[in-house]
Amino acid sequence: MKILRTYLLKELFWPFILSLAILIFIMLIGSLVNLFNLVVNKGVSLGLVVKLIFLLIPNILTYALPLSILSATLLTIGRLSADNEIVAIRASGINLYRLCFPIIIVGLVASLASIPINDKLKPRALFASRKIVKQIGMKTPAAFLEAGTFIRSFQNYIIFIYGIHQNKLSNIRIYQPQEGKATRTIIANEGEFLPLPEKDIIKLKLINGSSDEPNPKDPGVFYKLNFKTYYLTLDISDDTENMQKKLKDMSVRELRQKMHELQKENIEVTPIVTEINKKLSFSFSTFAFVILGLPLAICTRRREKFVGIGLSIGVFVAYYVLFLTGEVLSVRGLVYPGLSMWLANIALTAAGLILIFHTNKR
Repeated sequence: MKILRTYLLKELFWPFILSLAILIFIMLIGSLVNLFNLVVNKGVSLGLVVKLIFLLIPNILTYALPLSILSATLLTIGRLSADNEIVAIRASGINLYRLCFPIIIVGLVASLASIPINDKLKPRALFASRKIVKQIGMKTPAAFLEAGTFIRSFQNYIIFIYGIHQNKLSNIRIYQPQEGKATRTIIANEGEFLPLPEKDIIKLKLINGSSDEPNPKDPGVFYKLNFKTYYLTLDISDDTENMQKKLKDMSVRELRQKMHELQKENIEVTPIVTEINKKLSFSFSTFAFVILGLPLAICTRRREKFVGIGLSIGVFVAYYVLFLTGEVLSVRGLVYPGLSMWLANIALTAAGLILIFHTNKR
């Protein structure tokens, strides 16, 4: 049995490593294009972009790890089944339960290893990436602005910019809605952002344009003022040092502390309980995938890689739909989070155990 266990684990190892590498690359590639666009076209520091890339990896791992183990299980056991090695092993007196046991243990160990990733590593990375994005926004305000859209990132102003090239702007429209009064409008041919991070503000230098200015005798009436240079102060409060954590940026320990604080004030804590269970249940998705993947691989009896990958995607989609359903039920207060957030795990594990039982009887 020891020889068989070693053989199964060796056969599982390389498909898992290959699947994990491919999934991480695929999930990273889309973000890499957008992030390096910030360097090439927006003038963002390469160092900050590289930091953001590394901070993406923990979030990617939470999805890539369970999916890669599922793919490896389907590919490995599917090949063994197609080559009739499963039949030979069972004919030698080893039942399906003992055959599955080493791989189930791998799934359990992987799930336990996922807990610190989901609980600590991912929240820290998410919060750190938010701070870096804020830092980029302070140093290079135009980095996250899109030409041809209404920008509402700055307090009290709505900005429309026809052209953005790094920190240089062209054909600018600025609107300042005022309650009970006409909207103030500023138009400029050119512009440039002048960040002042120490004051938590950004100066917008406008060149060659016109501005609606209130009449001193009647503030509700505007007159047109033409200018060659005009400076507008844009407030971007909520600095990076004092940035508050979102629920997804907190560890389970921090969430529990927050929950106790809110309970003392008689505030509803369902979103926090949901987030705690969400972190833990998603960590154990790997175990559920292995339980279901084993009998599926034996039943399909196919060694083709595209079949295993297709099954992996199908199982993952089914899991994620159930997972999101449980989250909706939890947030709306229809089902207790301790049950609803584990709905997907329970469903897949139950289906897998039933299939293993029926497969063993055949």
